[in-house]
Amino acid sequence: MGEIEQRPSPGSRLGAPENSGISTLEHGQKPPPTPSGKLMSIKIQMLDDTQEAFEVPQRAPGKVLLDAVCNHLNLVEGDYFGLEFPDHKKITVWLDLLKPIVKQIRRPKHVVVKFVVKFFPPDHTQLQEELTRYLFALQVKQDLAQGRLTCNDTSAALLISHIVQSEIGDFDEASDREHLAKNKYIPQQDALEDKIVEYHHNHIGQTPAESDFQLLEIARRLEMYGVRLHPAKDREGTKINLAVANTGILVFQGFTKINAFNWAKVRKLSFKRKRFLIKLRPDANSSYQDTLEFLMASRDFCKSFWKICVEHHAFFRLFEEPKPKPKPVLFSRGSSFRFSGRTQKQVLDFVKEGGHKKVQFERKHSKIQSIRSLATQPTEPNSEVPKQAPADEEEEVVKDRTQQSKAQPPQPSTGSLTGSPHLSELSINSQGGAAPTNVILSPNLSPDTKQASPLVSPLLNDQVCPRTDDEEEGRRKRFPTDKAYFIAKEVSTTERTYLKDLEVITSWFQSTVSKEDVMPEALKSLIFPNFEPLHKFHTSFLKETEQRLALWEGRSNAHIRGDYQRIGDVLLKNIQGMKQLAAHLWKHSEALEALETGIRSSRRLESLCRDFELQKVCYLPLNTFLLRPLHRLMHYKQVLERLCKHHPPSHADFRDCRAALAEVTEMVAQLHGTMIKMENFQKLHELKKDLIGIDNLVIPGRRSLLLIKEFIRLGSLSKLSGKGLQQRMFFLFNDVLLYTSRGLTASNQFKVHGQLPLYGMTIEESEDEWGVPHCLTLRGQRQSLVVAASSRSEMEKWVEDIQMAIDLAEKSSGPTPEFLASSPPDHKSPDEAAVADQESEDDLSASRTSLERQAPHRGNTMVHVCWHRNTSVSMVDFSVAVENQLSGNLLRKFKNSNGWQKLWVVFTNFCLFFYKSHQDHHPLASLPLLGYSLTIPSESEDIHKDYVFKLHFKSHVYYFRAESEYTFERWMEVIRSATSSASRAHILSHKESHVY
Repeated sequence: MGEIEQRPSPGSRLGAPENSGISTLEHGQKPPPTPSGKLMSIKIQMLDDTQEAFEVPQRAPGKVLLDAVCNHLNLVEGDYFGLEFPDHKKITVWLDLLKPIVKQIRRPKHVVVKFVVKFFPPDHTQLQEELTRYLFALQVKQDLAQGRLTCNDTSAALLISHIVQSEIGDFDEASDREHLAKNKYIPQQDALEDKIVEYHHNHIGQTPAESDFQLLEIARRLEMYGVRLHPAKDREGTKINLAVANTGILVFQGFTKINAFNWAKVRKLSFKRKRFLIKLRPDANSSYQDTLEFLMASRDFCKSFWKICVEHHAFFRLFEEPKPKPKPVLFSRGSSFRFSGRTQKQVLDFVKEGGHKKVQFERKHSKIQSIRSLATQPTEPNSEVPKQAPADEEEEVVKDRTQQSKAQPPQPSTGSLTGSPHLSELSINSQGGAAPTNVILSPNLSPDTKQASPLVSPLLNDQVCPRTDDEEEGRRKRFPTDKAYFIAKEVSTTERTYLKDLEVITSWFQSTVSKEDVMPEALKSLIFPNFEPLHKFHTSFLKETEQRLALWEGRSNAHIRGDYQRIGDVLLKNIQGMKQLAAHLWKHSEALEALETGIRSSRRLESLCRDFELQKVCYLPLNTFLLRPLHRLMHYKQVLERLCKHHPPSHADFRDCRAALAEVTEMVAQLHGTMIKMENFQKLHELKKDLIGIDNLVIPGRRSLLLIKEFIRLGSLSKLSGKGLQQRMFFLFNDVLLYTSRGLTASNQFKVHGQLPLYGMTIEESEDEWGVPHCLTLRGQRQSLVVAASSRSEMEKWVEDIQMAIDLAEKSSGPTPEFLASSPPDHKSPDEAAVADQESEDDLSASRTSLERQAPHRGNTMVHVCWHRNTSVSMVDFSVAVENQLSGNLLRKFKNSNGWQKLWVVFTNFCLFFYKSHQDHHPLASLPLLGYSLTIPSESEDIHKDYVFKLHFKSHVYYFRAESEYTFERWMEVIRSATSSASRAHILSHKESHVY
């Protein structure tokens, strides 16, 4: 018969040895259609200890009853749960979802079926819904009371304190002791009462949803979390207990785990009569026998445990539900049981896509209601729990806020959190104030600010963006048809955005700094006097460009339009003027270094800059704006290259364009070296805000940027450990590879778990060895890691960049010093037991206060986007993205809407930012494009418009219309640079043709 193929794909299966009489996992039939006819009433005991009766057809399969319970609860993630009951032999079994109910529950009037958690995921943050976490919290509460979740007194008291916070709210000693006297959460509760009360005092302000999250955070690290013991004996007759978890099969002696067999180790599972058999993969370093044998009380006990193992393997290891094999014509051997339902991956994908509507629910044991009203639900700074308004309220929310924003005069923001375009549209600040007027279209980046849908379009309404089909068609007919006109217009549209970016420093940031006496005068004199002349110059440049375009379009009194159908003379004049400002441009790199040094040495300045970054106008990291003048020179160079290529040498504008190109090329070449260093410097400081647990990412006091670490790539990979495949963020530098997990901070910063120095490292593909697609083994001098990428192309990017970094490290002087602040390197191999990433209980009890100390932080950075989209981005990609920036009007249409809406759109930093008009000071919404596909609509999509392109990610689809063939091609070009990154060799060859 079949073996365990550990490749987590639809073909993977758990089989039985030959002659065992047990069929493979994939045998079985599809569930029959739900029959009508006689109904049977079944009592279900819920996790909140209430009982509900459900009537279902007798011949219906078990799935009908489970679906009825989940629908009754409005439970989206019902796949984690199951129905258990005592069968006719008094053995507790799970309801088989494929078999008729009447064949399983013989006497329904005398049987109470329990609705309980069946599959406990390795990380509770994988549970996306508040209701799901609430039910898991009730399961933990039940397991504590029944003595199944054993732990030490500290953990028990901490768990109960969170339950008490959820049920009665904030600390009051008299109420606490009265409540504990009436409610027994654990058999030996009286001895722990003082400790429970003490811990409860630390949870003031914590909502019931947050209490659930913290409860699960503690419970998941306990050895007995989610463990159901099944008595057995080993070959020597010693009494032991077997259990199954997401990681594999566990062996306990009493309540102490003495062994674990990871799914990656197990080749085959079967049972024969009372004997449960585990066949292991051969391992030269292991002393285990090839086949392990355990004796259970009876064949029924043994078969029941085997079925549980089959289901756990399928749910946690497969990508989708295994397909059944045809039923044998003559006879079948053994059990026809197979796993039925969605796998965990399918559940996660479904919930992430947002294909469901949020509902309210009632906490039966809590005096604190679960309030989902947007107007009354605060988001605590340390909240880790998704909160969301009902979908049908979203449009009105945005409409109201947009109307409010119209009445506000354009003035610099105050630095409050509610002014940030980087918070969710549906998020509320910690004081319960109104959310910002903009919408974030970034993915579901952090649990505490879960968006209405992680990848949806801007929630802009017709009041904001009236449909303008006829108006646009009329204007389009009046446009000049010359390509040079549209190139000139690109200069104008991008100049508008550039001027707004300069104002972020000259107006908004300067206004904020002037209100607080925290910035040294030397730093002020280095930044603002070098930006103000640029702002003044480019204000004049934009005015002159727009005047020329007006003449070109015939919107003036000029009699001879031909003299004005060119832009080269305007560009030449202004680029020559820019050379007079070169001294200011040279100061920008110095200003960037000085600002970061000032932030490092002054907490007040750090706080001021951090708060300013949370304002709506600061739609990118603050230090990015300091490099904008250097980036702009490259844009002029690209525009002039296109003009020179378009015009024949005989054209009246060719000579001016060529002269202007020579001038700007000279300036770009002079700043080339500084630009490369500054981009790396800026990126390191940006990454530093996303990472915790590192010391010397940017070394203080080093004036030579050549000595600073070089960033190469960041992205999401799955790390194979004793717990199976777990998502981690990896950061590749020129000397070390860091791996991190998303931490419990207000902004979900990433906590560094370990490092692999690149010196002496080797890299090899190991898909065949581990049975995991797109799998790599990274072998360092002291440790090894097995990681898997999301696709073949992602794996190839990582291999290319890691190998390049290894070669660089080999050419350097030797091994580099330790990189981590406090987290020791992880020396464990993937085969070791599932204790790899656990923290101490001291960390658990201190988690609340550490969260409170965390600073506010931008929550939709590129790191978070890569985490959610399961992709990666390199420094080369960032450098190319600097060149690929574009601004202009686009018409936008949703998948199922009829009209088109006009928006001002800015593309930068792999993201589309949407505005009502180019005069707006801050974006209404943003859409990160990593992971999206860019195509042209097919005929079946019934668009029937020119110059339309389509952006889609899973079920999210948007159409955009450009005004001309040239602008259509330009939008396609720049967006493609963000949605489909080229190979390093291709990018480098491209960069060489545009040396700056």
